[in-house]
Amino acid sequence: MTEASVVICAHTLDRWEELKRAVGSVRTQTLAPREIVVVVDNNEALLERAAREIAGVTVLANARQPGLSGGRMTGAEHSTAPVIAFIDDDAVADPHWLEALLEAYRDPAVLGAGGPVEPLWQAPPPSWFPGEFHWVVGCTYAGMHVRDGRIRNPIGANMSVRADVLRRAGGFAPDLGRRKLGFSVSGRARIGGKAESCEETEFCIRAAGLYPGGYWAYRPAARVLHAVPIQRTTWKYFVHRCLVEGTAKAVLTGLAGSKDGLGAEWRYVQEVLPRAVASDLRAATRGKVGAARRAGAIMAGFALTAFAYATTRLGGAAEALSQHLLSQFRAWRA
Repeated sequence: MTEASVVICAHTLDRWEELKRAVGSVRTQTLAPREIVVVVDNNEALLERAAREIAGVTVLANARQPGLSGGRMTGAEHSTAPVIAFIDDDAVADPHWLEALLEAYRDPAVLGAGGPVEPLWQAPPPSWFPGEFHWVVGCTYAGMHVRDGRIRNPIGANMSVRADVLRRAGGFAPDLGRRKLGFSVSGRARIGGKAESCEETEFCIRAAGLYPGGYWAYRPAARVLHAVPIQRTTWKYFVHRCLVEGTAKAVLTGLAGSKDGLGAEWRYVQEVLPRAVASDLRAATRGKVGAARRAGAIMAGFALTAFAYATTRLGGAAEALSQHLLSQFRAWRA
């Protein structure tokens, strides 16, 4: 069986204990990784502490653009195995995680593989929080499209890729990926500009286009648990992440086109969400606690995401038109 290097990106001392657990879960795999690489983004204190206290791993500073995409690429560039696996610093891998991922690579058509990301709630989730929106907290959501063991893209907290595919495809796009600033100076969620999500989706679409017949595999046994702190179970965070996702999907559409960029989302919107709302409304008539609010959250989440998507797309079109008119005006003056 082929070998894998594991890359873990981190950026804050607030998740120090989680980072140690993530490293520990990788160390105790039934199939050991060739190496573990921890990449620290823009945090000297964390970099020094990780290098001092986490033995047996390679600790690096992010040498690329700030953010998750740059951190992952820094780790990939220092990995030596033919497969590179990524796990978040606040996730814990099942002991069979890496072995299950690497089983997929027996098929030479597999470009990469991922598995389920299950929420590790640090407080009971509110009754209104719909399973169809678990992507808000970075987890596998109810209704995610899997066909014949194939998916469009893995979730970044639990994904792996052939190293040569990552290199040839050019890595993760710098216009996408999480950064530290998710809100504007006014405290409002930012709409437009660089997106803070979907970097895995864009990369997987781009890579699949370079390898006709290649695909991304889904391995149900390659499971990780992803920590969900109580702050991420609030309505404010739900709204923020929906707006971020809509913005990111708009940027993704501009990069990959609507057919590839939104193919899975159309099914989600047309089939998964209506079915979930109908089910919750029926449950509400039987007096099930939280069902009506859950249906409302689904509709609100969709509306918020669609609003951010449309705002970003229209803003981009307006900017393009203004640049065109400006160039025309300059040409006329010349």
